[in-house]
Amino acid sequence: MQNILLNCHHYLAFIALILIAWATINGIIGNMSEKVWEPKHQKVNLFALIATHTMLLLGVVLLGMAMANADMGEIMKNAVARKQYVEHPMMGILAAVFVTIGNAKSKKGVGNGKRFKSTMIFYGIALILVLSRLPFEKLF
Repeated sequence: MQNILLNCHHYLAFIALILIAWATINGIIGNMSEKVWEPKHQKVNLFALIATHTMLLLGVVLLGMAMANADMGEIMKNAVARKQYVEHPMMGILAAVFVTIGNAKSKKGVGNGKRFKSTMIFYGIALILVLSRLPFEKLF
């Protein structure tokens, strides 16, 4: 069961990363070129939101399964374990929060500029957070 969830979390990370990057690029291009906000931009944001929240849910379940009998003192002393069990989940939570804020602000924004700017800022922060704690040694 844990391996299935871990594989889903692993491969969904690629999808979420691509969608967050796509939303960020849409925000940058739209902000710089004064494009008109279209429903396709909102759909990209929504799909990135769904992928991020699904990945977060899988990650929380995996973390709960892994931490059932863990000693936090030992985890905090070990840099590799600390990255896996503390820093990686915290950045995932923060990225999901920023994606949620970016999606809400882009829906409520008045005018094309504010929508693209909020997408660029909040999805860009989420992209940086995800990339900062992505376990590159376990990707391939």
